[in-house]
Amino acid sequence: MPPPSDIVKVAIEWPGAFPKLMEIDQKKPLSAIIKEVCEGWSLGNHENFALQNADSTNFYITEKNRNDIKNGSILRLTTSPVSLDYVLKRTYWLLLLCFSFGDLLSFTLTAFVELMDHGIVSWDTFSVAFIKKIAGYVNKSAMDTAVLQRSLAILESMVLNSQDLYQKVAQEITIGQLIPHLQGADQDIQTYTIAVINALFLKAPEDKRQEMAHILAQKQLRSIILSVSVPSHMPSICTSPLHHWFNLSLLFPRFLLINHVNPAMDFTQIPPGMLALDNMLYFARHHQDAYIRIVLENSSREDKHECPFGRSSIELTKMLCETLKVGELPSENCHDFHPMFFTHDRSFEEFFCICIQLLNKTWKEMRATSEDFNKVMQVVRDQIMRALTQKPNSLDQLKSRLQNLSYTEILKIRQSERMNQEDFQSRPILELREKIQPEIMELIKQQRLNRLCDGTCFRKISSRRRQDKFWYCRLSPNHKVLHYGDLEESPLREVPHDLLQEKLPVADIKAVVTGKDCPHMKEKGALKQNKEVLELAFSVLYESDEYLNFIAPDKHEYCVWTDGLNALLGKEMTSDFTKSDMDTLLSMEMKLRLLDLENIQIPEAPPPIPKEPSNYDFVYDCN
Repeated sequence: MPPPSDIVKVAIEWPGAFPKLMEIDQKKPLSAIIKEVCEGWSLGNHENFALQNADSTNFYITEKNRNDIKNGSILRLTTSPVSLDYVLKRTYWLLLLCFSFGDLLSFTLTAFVELMDHGIVSWDTFSVAFIKKIAGYVNKSAMDTAVLQRSLAILESMVLNSQDLYQKVAQEITIGQLIPHLQGADQDIQTYTIAVINALFLKAPEDKRQEMAHILAQKQLRSIILSVSVPSHMPSICTSPLHHWFNLSLLFPRFLLINHVNPAMDFTQIPPGMLALDNMLYFARHHQDAYIRIVLENSSREDKHECPFGRSSIELTKMLCETLKVGELPSENCHDFHPMFFTHDRSFEEFFCICIQLLNKTWKEMRATSEDFNKVMQVVRDQIMRALTQKPNSLDQLKSRLQNLSYTEILKIRQSERMNQEDFQSRPILELREKIQPEIMELIKQQRLNRLCDGTCFRKISSRRRQDKFWYCRLSPNHKVLHYGDLEESPLREVPHDLLQEKLPVADIKAVVTGKDCPHMKEKGALKQNKEVLELAFSVLYESDEYLNFIAPDKHEYCVWTDGLNALLGKEMTSDFTKSDMDTLLSMEMKLRLLDLENIQIPEAPPPIPKEPSNYDFVYDCN
């Protein structure tokens, strides 16, 4: 039979003891349950204890919320908050009775804020008289800084934690009364004031929010906020009722929208919602020439190459909201401040107009099709973020910087950053390079040996510094014999093996020497040879005192032959040509292997190895 619905199975913790599994009977009084738990641990004075959620909320269990306890919940036995509640109430009444604006009031307000942070007492329990008292501290022209700061913090918490308290606070505090606090020199006061303004805006109903947005958009107020050195996220989203679809159909052709049957469905996703439609209408009305140019350009393109204006506008508006954190709660740790948004009455809409033209330009530069839409949006996001990082002071300055961040320039920047990351930052990339290097070196070695098999025509220099006949040398296909012989003149093609009478087994080669160490460079008068000949000379030593002397026709052949002969002897290839080939081929191979990781963060350390399974019953038994 299933357990009764009034019985809840939970685990209860007590510091220094093992947790207990208990069945709580919801029909019993909470005090009786706490007494039973205390007796299990031999604890007296059960009136001083309470049950608390052991999760991150740390909410106390009361008669009101005890039915929210679920099977499997983890509770904690802790000290009762009754005494703390008593202190809080005494502090509350002290605030109502306190009229001295000295340290006593400041300390009392500080204690009140600290106590309320524990979440024991609901904000809804405070009276209108208390709200008026706190609002009165904010509205006074001359007020102690500490008292004003704590009062602003209390008002913000009231507004954010209770819709009912918002209504009461909004009746006592207006934006006009908060503006003087922004003009002061205390940065903490400015920060708390802006936090209250943001809280009032977020909790305001639609009509009230429109009114507040209009006030905040006024040039005089915007100049005051601009002069504040504390960064803030001022609300800039202004929603509006849906425009008549008749006017919309005149402004936007059918191919510009996504849903042709019901275009209103294009603007149901929030964000960006109706803000995307407002931006489209603003662009069409205030930048008519640019709008017409975009429409005509896309109308004349093939269907697969046209840039979808409606979809682009919606996704771009959503991107801008995410970039500027529009609609999010203010963050005290954020230091992003963009002064260009305070230089125009409709700064967000103007920002959109600049970016939608950038999107159309980037679409053309990428020769994009409808399948490349997401790739184009990634590039546009990169362009916008890089331009905003430079903190432009005006929208015109932003526009000029975006002009310099073309698609080609973005590719160069990305390649440079990726190479820097590969070479200096990411340990997985360095490990991958080390793993690939032997493969690349083997490829270079095979290329060198293949070139030796093709052979090369060399020239001889006698002791009289007179050029003798040419001679030809090549490696056998099995890499075991060097074939060489004299020629009357320089050949136009490869010389076959049967025309080369002399042979030198590779197994007989003792060493390969270069430059001044070559026997034909040590002869009398040989050191007087010019530097070019000295740099092209190398010799193959075999048996005891025999040698085969070479003077390469150019530096390239010199590197090929010295590398190839060293490879035959199992030695390292150290020429500059090998280093250059290694860098080029390794860079190309790395780019190919990392091609699928574009815009993906490469972790510094490998993921942890998971634990072994408790059993291997999932393995197929062949028997």
